[in-house]
Amino acid sequence: MSEFHVDMGPQYEGEAIRRENVQVEFGGPKIPHKFELVTLKGLDEVEHEKIEVIGPDIKDIEEGASSPLAILIDVAGEELEKDMEPVFERRIHMYSNYIEGFWHVAQRDDIWIRLDKAAFKKGLNSLREIGEILIFLFTSELDIIEKISVTFITDGEKVKELLPNALTVYEARDARARDLGDEDVDEFYGCILCQAFAPTHICFITPDRMANCGAISWFDGRAAYKLDPEGPVFAVPKGELLDAARGEYAGVNAVAQEKSLGSVEEVYLYSSFGRPHTSCGCFQSICFYIPEVDAFGIVYRDFIGESVIGLPFSKMAGETSGGRQVEGSCGMGLEYLRSPKFFQADGGLRRVVWMPKDIKERYKDAIPEDLLDKIATEEDVKNTDELTEFLERVGHPWVKGEVEIPD
Repeated sequence: MSEFHVDMGPQYEGEAIRRENVQVEFGGPKIPHKFELVTLKGLDEVEHEKIEVIGPDIKDIEEGASSPLAILIDVAGEELEKDMEPVFERRIHMYSNYIEGFWHVAQRDDIWIRLDKAAFKKGLNSLREIGEILIFLFTSELDIIEKISVTFITDGEKVKELLPNALTVYEARDARARDLGDEDVDEFYGCILCQAFAPTHICFITPDRMANCGAISWFDGRAAYKLDPEGPVFAVPKGELLDAARGEYAGVNAVAQEKSLGSVEEVYLYSSFGRPHTSCGCFQSICFYIPEVDAFGIVYRDFIGESVIGLPFSKMAGETSGGRQVEGSCGMGLEYLRSPKFFQADGGLRRVVWMPKDIKERYKDAIPEDLLDKIATEEDVKNTDELTEFLERVGHPWVKGEVEIPD
């Protein structure tokens, strides 16, 4: 392994790179096609430590520009299991943030990566070196991996061509947990991978509530804990069910108190009020309260422009993140929309009145048929005044008083 141009280690996690210091960025809200995918293959199918860059490299991209990116990592090992793919995939986030001057946020097809000018001037001018560092970290910390190769694709057309396959893989992973409920298991899983960015945040992963990042289901949490019992994902005994409607468990509360050093005492898994789940910074979307209509909206990372309350995702994310419990503003994985326990203590999907058109289309199978045309999008309304009129006109069940809130 060659000597690297920059330092690396957990001390660089949480490092922020501001726009004015960006040498180049990959993905992010301006780039429609980006993703990362780890695939388990046979030992004879992976050329160990092979690194390939398809398309313009860092040094070939104009300073300050944004580029498409696909990160494809193939792994092999006698003891590896298919369930471990998303676990390794999430480690891309952690290991990328170990690199001095290199910033990674989000996951799957939401990734956003920045390289700062100082690291570039030190000589970090190729994705090939990023690949070398990732391989070094993966194999150093996870000796269960016997072979690994990394491919970076910055050719926009190629990334666009390969993205549908990645989305199919993500969907297949998520579908596994849909027939399992929180009451069917004895333990949940917790993840503190994002504590470098949000020191008091603990993500609780249950069959009915995927991780905020949208990348770790209950099955993935189980695989991560099995793979690395001392790692960032750990088992959480459920303990006594204290509040069925809000989703409050004694075991979750105990772990929240311990892992947040007392900053978080109680957590409601199914409510955005009172003691809502904390939010990190890698959440896939935000469920936000709209006081003008006493209901909720959904906005996600790739939404361009202002939401119905006049704020863009970036501004709302800043107010929601940091490991705090922010009433009425909760980071979440979009798969949570499919859960029968989706904010059930607050009225669930029938209290949702606004979401981006493409999210509404992507999750229309999860939305009750009689509700689908009653949820506004950015094409229907531009502000809360128009939203109020829209809801009255279409007869949204929340406005008509037809939604029951559990006691």
